[in-house]
Amino acid sequence: MFTGIIEAVGSIASIDEQSGDMRLYVRTGNLDLSDVKLGDSIATNGVCLTAVELPGDGFIADVSRETLAHTRFHTLSIGERVNLEKALMPTSRLGGHIVTGHVDGLGEIVSRQEDARSIRFSVKAPKNLQRYLAAKGSVTVDGISLTLNAIDGECFELNIVPHTAQETIMTEYVPGRLIHIEVDIIARYLERLLGHTQDINNEQSDQGLTMETLMACGFNR
Repeated sequence: MFTGIIEAVGSIASIDEQSGDMRLYVRTGNLDLSDVKLGDSIATNGVCLTAVELPGDGFIADVSRETLAHTRFHTLSIGERVNLEKALMPTSRLGGHIVTGHVDGLGEIVSRQEDARSIRFSVKAPKNLQRYLAAKGSVTVDGISLTLNAIDGECFELNIVPHTAQETIMTEYVPGRLIHIEVDIIARYLERLLGHTQDINNEQSDQGLTMETLMACGFNR
């Protein structure tokens, strides 16, 4: 589990393709590895990776075919910079929002505009993820916890303040770039809870959100 607050920017040191999957060596830059053990998780551009080796200046992780199919990791290049965050500890501040490190899909940068000291991005979201996005709600982009400024059709707007731009790889974003998107996990669970009800025979039914569903959950008119 992560918060979406990037701790350091690292870089890809090596890529070893092995029988359809991949082994990555990530140099972690200023990320403090003193409390990282083998088997610990480190979010890399929002993808939860397990450290299988710790060579001292970074970590090595295996990337499965499943992860390759749902991310842009198959396009990574040596030297490419990546956002890094260690797994959340019980004593940590939840500065962003709850992030699982499981990428839901790929978005695309549609436009970039300088706005005073901030940068405004328009991002096209995959059709199957658009229903989980809401103005002033949360979204994770390449591991960064962000607030959606507005929704415009299939796109959402982001305003990136100087600190976020400086501490992440977002200054490198240009139109056409693909990015990892993880939607708010609360939205997913709400859809599941409100979109599926149980009938008297304990069989699942797709009735959606109805007054009967609300009243069964304790809502009173």
